[in-house]
Amino acid sequence: MGRKINFQRANYVVTDLNRSLTLYRDVLGFKVIFNKDAPEDSYSYDVFDIPKGTDMGFCVLGTDDEPNCMALTELREGELVPVPSPRRAAIVLRVEHFDECVEGAKMLGLKTYKEDRLETNDGRIGRELGIVDFDGNLVVIYCILSHPQ
Repeated sequence: MGRKINFQRANYVVTDLNRSLTLYRDVLGFKVIFNKDAPEDSYSYDVFDIPKGTDMGFCVLGTDDEPNCMALTELREGELVPVPSPRRAAIVLRVEHFDECVEGAKMLGLKTYKEDRLETNDGRIGRELGIVDFDGNLVVIYCILSHPQ
C-alpha cells in the first residue's frame, strides 16, 4: 500500500526577481500567480539558511494546468555563492515552444548546454537542453517529437 504524496512546487532562490522573470515568465511561459514580501518569520530563512532579517520576496508561478508549481524566493540583499559542481538539483519542463525557449535564453545571455536527443523509457523520442538561470539554477527543457507505434 502506497502512501499519499502531493508534489506542491519547486523553489529556487534568486537575487533579482524582475530579472529572473524574464526567463521564467517571458521565455518559459510561467504565469505569476502572486508576489509578496516574505514575512519576518518566514520558514525560508531556516530551510534556505538565510540570515534572519535579510530582505526577501516570494513569487509563486504556475501554468494553466499546474497552478502554484514553481516559486522564486528573492534574496534582495547579499550574494549567492556559485552553485557547486556537480549540480544537485534541476527542474525539468516539457515545453511545446522548445526553439523559442532556447532562443530566448540565449538572447538573455544565459548559459545553454548542447542540445541532446531524448529517448524516454517508454520509447518516445525528443529533444532536450539545459539552461542555467541568472543565479546558477538549472532548468532542463524538453519536447517530444514522436511516440512509439
